[in-house]
Amino acid sequence: MSKRRLSKQQQRRIAERHREARSASLDDAETMQPGVVIARYGKQVLLEDESGTRRTCPIRPNVEDLVAGDRVAWLQEQDTPVVVARQPRRSALSRPDARGRPRTVAANVDLMLIVIAPEPEPHANLIDRYLVAAEDAGIDTALVLNKADLIDDNNPLLALMDRYRALDYPCVVTGRQEPDAQQLEALIDGRTLVLVGQSGVGKSSLVQRLLPDIDIRVGELSAAIAKGRHTTTTAALYHLPSGGHLIDSPGIREFHLHHLPADAVAPAFPDFRPFLGHCRFRDCQHSKETGCAILEAVEAGRIAPERLDSYRAIISSLEA
Repeated sequence: MSKRRLSKQQQRRIAERHREARSASLDDAETMQPGVVIARYGKQVLLEDESGTRRTCPIRPNVEDLVAGDRVAWLQEQDTPVVVARQPRRSALSRPDARGRPRTVAANVDLMLIVIAPEPEPHANLIDRYLVAAEDAGIDTALVLNKADLIDDNNPLLALMDRYRALDYPCVVTGRQEPDAQQLEALIDGRTLVLVGQSGVGKSSLVQRLLPDIDIRVGELSAAIAKGRHTTTTAALYHLPSGGHLIDSPGIREFHLHHLPADAVAPAFPDFRPFLGHCRFRDCQHSKETGCAILEAVEAGRIAPERLDSYRAIISSLEA
C-alpha cells in the first residue's frame, strides 16, 4: 500500500494545531482548567468542566471559531469564568456559510453515521461523498440502513450495503427484528458521533432511539443559555445513556461535501489506495491517461467500474 499524501486541508489543520498549542498565555497556565463546549451562542458558550458542572462562559477575543465538541481551557476572572484557549482538534466538520465560506459546525467527532433508507432512494455517489468528506476530516464512518422493515430480502439496498461491507465499512440495518439498539451502541462504543443523510431517511427517529429524552435536553439547553429561545438550529453535544456523545443539529444532519480539495478524493477511496502512487504520471487524474494504475485496476477487475464513475462524478462536481 502506498504512503498517503496529506491534502492541503489536512496540512492547514496541522499548522492550525501548532498555533493553538501556543495560543494560551503562559501567565494563565497554572490557573487554567479543562472543559468541553456543549453549545455556542454568539460570543459565549455553555461549557462543562471535568466535574460535570455546566457554566456559561464568555470567550476571549483571541479564541476563534468555538463549536460544540471543542476542548477548551478556561479560568476564573474575578467572578466570571472565561474561555481563554482552544485545544487542538482531532477533527472538524465544516459547511459553507451564507457567503460560501467554510464554517466549522462540530469538533472532535470520532464517528459519522451515514443514514440511508428505502425512501428517498439512496445513491452510491451520495454515500461516497459523505465518506470522502469524513475521510478528509479524519472521522471514522459507518452506514445505517434505516426503515429496513419496508423492504424484502431481495431489495437492491441490501446488495448496496454488502458492497460497502466488502470495503470494510461497518454497516448496521435497523427497523427489522435485529436488536438494532444494541448494534448501534456497540458501533458507537463510547465515541462522539454525528448523523448525516438525506432529509426523510429517519435521522430524527434514530436520535430519539439513542437519546429518548432529547426534547427535555433541548429544553434544558434553552433554559441554560438562551433564556427560553429554541435551540433546534444550534449544534449541541449530548451525553448518551449507553456511553458516548452525540453532536446534533439540523445543520449537521444535512451536512454534505463542500470545499474539498480535489487531491483529497482518490485517497478516500479505500479500493484505490493500493494503486495510488503507481501511475505513470505524478499528476494523473485517473481519467484517460496512459499508464494510469487506477484504470488498469478497473480493467483487471480489481476496482469496480461504478467506483471509478463515482470518483469522477465527485471530481467533476468540485470543478464545476
